[in-house]
Amino acid sequence: MNVLFVCTGNTCRSPMAEGILRDLAEKNKLDIVVKSAGIGAFPGDNASINSVKAMEEIGIDISNHRSSQINEDLIKEADLILTMSKSHKDFLISRFPWAKEKVFTLKNYALGMDRDIMDPFGLSLSVYENTRDEIYKAIEELIKKIVNLSS
Repeated sequence: MNVLFVCTGNTCRSPMAEGILRDLAEKNKLDIVVKSAGIGAFPGDNASINSVKAMEEIGIDISNHRSSQINEDLIKEADLILTMSKSHKDFLISRFPWAKEKVFTLKNYALGMDRDIMDPFGLSLSVYENTRDEIYKAIEELIKKIVNLSS
């Protein structure tokens, strides 16, 4: 299964989500390819320092992450596209209407909640930690869904 996480700049939320899913997939021996991208990314940017620090605290290294701009190839190769907000989802569906069946917000897909993952960009480390924890909880539920789909 190919999963793509999407946020705005691909330096905060989606790199954290990518790192968390990759880590949990590895620990659960699941065959999942994980990527992330941004709808307004500057390709090659590093993950934000507070994203890296927040992830280090839970033993996940995203220091080598480099941002990617969303593009048609990434959309095509993904089986599941999970956005951090409804506005990201709406943007993707308007730009790639043929992909709408596989585009969801992370919280809606994993938790059945119509809520966005808060953007911590430029805020304190504690806000990044809260965002990380919010993403982690959703991805734990996502893993359960993926396991159920494949069994």
